[in-house]
Amino acid sequence: MTETGNMNEDGQADLVLDARADLGEGPVWDDRTGRLIWVDIMAGRVNVFDPSTGANQAIPAGSPVGAVALHSSGGLLLALKEGFASLDLESGKVTPMCGFTGTAPLIRMNDAKCDPQGRFWAGTLSMDMKPGAGALYRLNPGGGVTTVLQCVTCSNGIDWSLDGKTMYYVDSMTHRIDCFDFEPVSGTIANRRTFVEIGLAGAVPDGLTVDSEGNIWVALWGGWGIHCYSPRGQRIAAIRVPASQSSSCTFGGGDFGDLYITSARTGLAAEQLVKEPHAGGLFRARPGVKGRPANRFAA
Repeated sequence: MTETGNMNEDGQADLVLDARADLGEGPVWDDRTGRLIWVDIMAGRVNVFDPSTGANQAIPAGSPVGAVALHSSGGLLLALKEGFASLDLESGKVTPMCGFTGTAPLIRMNDAKCDPQGRFWAGTLSMDMKPGAGALYRLNPGGGVTTVLQCVTCSNGIDWSLDGKTMYYVDSMTHRIDCFDFEPVSGTIANRRTFVEIGLAGAVPDGLTVDSEGNIWVALWGGWGIHCYSPRGQRIAAIRVPASQSSSCTFGGGDFGDLYITSARTGLAAEQLVKEPHAGGLFRARPGVKGRPANRFAA
């Protein structure tokens, strides 16, 4: 299915934190603490946002950080430029775990997420967007990193269907959301196919999340918002975001009914920032559906 034309908004996202992040990404809701974890990639900051107070704590990761995952035993798992590490949120201590092979100076980690079995999937890109320079990796709880996909240009959003048998995945430069058959026990993927093509002028798909009804919500970088697709690939909703570079989204809040959306300022000229002064902010919408608790990395 190919979608074209202008976006007809079904809702509006509101600013909850004027963070002015250069490259906000990777939001994850921690249902144990009631806080949102998100990153500012090139600034190397892990942010902890408390919606009950509006406070945001920034923790330096010491390196560009593409994404985070909740750890089953507490703290966070980080997808850093050099590889994987853990973060103790109380002390701020970052502990390296393992690197990944095949890297080059311009390669860095980007989006990442844990599968239902607790494995951490993280992709890379080349910062000069060299075609095919990135890859998708899987960090197994027992140790060891597996290269799952090669020849990726901009590895991005990833999540799983309700039954855990389909993996949705974005390589942004393809302008598609793809899906794979997913084997839960082994963590292997097969039968790659197009789920939906994004034909909105100037927009590419970025981070995504699957809600409790199996619908896929994807951030549109350059598209001023979020699109929602049914499991059959039909667009069923859209959220307008007052920032052109929406980067990722996740559900949170006490009832998992809040859709949190990250955004970015990077690459925007001064005249563009006048038109979108809250670019790089954290936004929130109530689309009328609920999300699911984030999968945690298995100890």
